[in-house]
Amino acid sequence: MGVYHKPVKRKPTGGLKRPFSQKKKRHIGRFPTETKIAAEDEEEIRKKIRVKGGSIKVRLYKAKFANVLDPETGSFKKVKIISVIENRANREYKRRQIITKGAIILTEIGEARVTSRPGQDGVINAILIKKHEAG
Repeated sequence: MGVYHKPVKRKPTGGLKRPFSQKKKRHIGRFPTETKIAAEDEEEIRKKIRVKGGSIKVRLYKAKFANVLDPETGSFKKVKIISVIENRANREYKRRQIITKGAIILTEIGEARVTSRPGQDGVINAILIKKHEAG
C-alpha cells in the first residue's frame, strides 16, 4: 500500500473539493523507517531506495552500533547500542526501542544523543552527553 502526499482542497463548509487531476507518481510517499536495535544474534539491516531525482537514500532498519563523539577528546568511537533511554519524537518510541534523531541512547561508554537521521542516512551518529563511571 502506498502513501499519497498530494494536498487535499476543502470547501469553506469543510467538504472535499473534487480533484481536477489524476494521482501522479511525484505525489507518492513512503511510511517512515522505524530503526530498531538489533538483537545479539542479528546483523544490521540496511536497504537502498531510489528517490525523486535519481538520488539514493540508505534506510537503516536494524542497528547494532553507533558512531559516538566524545566532546572532551574530540574523537569518534564505534560503540554498541544497549537501549533507548528517551525519545522526544514520540513516547511510544521509547517503549518500542525505536531510534530517531534526538533520541537518547545508552551505549557501552555512556548516554548519547543521536544527531543523524538513521532512517534516511543509514548510520547512527551521536554525541556523548553522560559517561559511565569506571569501576
